[in-house]
Amino acid sequence: MSRAAQRSRTTSESTVELSLDLDGTGESRIATSVPFLDHLLTAFARHSLTDLTITASGDTDIDVHHTAEDVGIVLGDAIREALGDKRGLARFGDATVPLDEALTRAAVDLSGRPYLVHGGEPAGFELHRIGGHFTGSMVRHVFEAIVLNARMTAHVQVLAGRDPHHIAESEFKAFARAFRAAKAVDPQVTGVPSTKGAL
Repeated sequence: MSRAAQRSRTTSESTVELSLDLDGTGESRIATSVPFLDHLLTAFARHSLTDLTITASGDTDIDVHHTAEDVGIVLGDAIREALGDKRGLARFGDATVPLDEALTRAAVDLSGRPYLVHGGEPAGFELHRIGGHFTGSMVRHVFEAIVLNARMTAHVQVLAGRDPHHIAESEFKAFARAFRAAKAVDPQVTGVPSTKGAL
C-alpha cells in the first residue's frame, strides 16, 4: 500500500507545493525560498527516510514567518494523509540526537491528538537570526504547524547547546529519527495500535 501524498496551499502570503513518500530513502528536493528552512527540512527527510519535494515562495521580503508556517502546515497535512488509517504502525518513536555541543531528545506519538511540548532552548535563542534571516522562534513555530496538521503528539526537548545553528538542526534531526520509528510498519501489530480501535 502506498504511503505517499501530494498537497498544495496558496494564500495571499505564500504558495506551497509538496509531495512525500513515507517509505522512501530520504531523498529530497527542497526550495522554500528560506535557505535555513531548506537545510532543516533536508535533514528531516534524510533522517526520517521520507522522500520529500517542496517548492514554495512567499512574502519573504517582509519576513520568513508566513512561508515557513505554511510549509509546516502543508507538510503536516501531507503526513496525516500518507499515514492513512495507521494500521500496523509502531505508532511511538523516540530519539536523542547530538550535533557537536547540542543535544536534543524527541518523542513522537501518531496519536491523532495534536499536542506539542517544546522546551530547553537557551535564553535568547528565539531572537537569534540563523543565517541572517531565520529567527530561532521559527523552529517552534514550524514544529507547531507540522504537529497540529499531522495530528500527532510530539515532545522536543533541547538538553544542551550553545550554537543556534547546531541547536535547531539537532531538534529537527531528533524529531526526524523519532518520527521514523513511529511511522515504521511493525509486523507484530495487527489493526490500529490503539485500545480505542482508531487513531
